[in-house]
Amino acid sequence: MPEGDTAGVGGIDSDVLERIGRRLRGSARFATVEYRPEYAPNAVVAEYDLGYFPADIERAYLRIRWFETDNFNIHYSEQYRDGNSWECRWDCHPNSHNDREHFHPPPDAMTPGQDMESESDWRAVISEILSELDERIQSFWE
Repeated sequence: MPEGDTAGVGGIDSDVLERIGRRLRGSARFATVEYRPEYAPNAVVAEYDLGYFPADIERAYLRIRWFETDNFNIHYSEQYRDGNSWECRWDCHPNSHNDREHFHPPPDAMTPGQDMESESDWRAVISEILSELDERIQSFWE
């Protein structure tokens, strides 16, 4: 879902975003967590601590948007020094390309994605996604 495209998803849920931001700030995974930064005023952006990644990754982040309708968009990106990236996205919103709940797989988060089912509570959604990303990061060191 493009940055400005909120048709049919409802308004941003500032309370949930603030709670998500507080939760992510408590994790050692992240070097910084910004709540609604100027460059992404409808999101929480968590920058991973690069100590968890190989040296060829210059940035890894998680951008989360949560809406009053419990629709969401969670985008993960690794950006490499050679200009390449590895991206994926979990979405829950009305659309014409997938079921309401779907996953856009790596390496480029192509549309259409894969239909999926997610939990209804934001805490469970965030926990599940962080676990999946932890597995991705662990795979660098196996």
